[in-house]
Amino acid sequence: MTIEQITTDFGISETCLQNWLRQGDVEAGRKSGTTSADAAETRELKKRIRLLEQENEVLRRAAAYLPQAQLPGTGSTRSCKSSPPTGSPSR
Repeated sequence: MTIEQITTDFGISETCLQNWLRQGDVEAGRKSGTTSADAAETRELKKRIRLLEQENEVLRRAAAYLPQAQLPGTGSTRSCKSSPPTGSPSR
């Protein structure tokens, strides 16, 4: 059968059938290109990147509102103010 006969029987365009045949060759490993599995993985990774970027932006904005002493891992256990010495001065 020719491509024209197949497209007429199925009611699709020649371009559509050629794209399907090309994708079939890619999926089978006969031609180089992006497989359906690779395309799905790429979509999922892009979604994950967008989510992480949004989370990062939220954290960046939240950090701008919090004083540095309230952030984990910052600040000191010592007081910043020095208290005056008690008792008599030493000589």
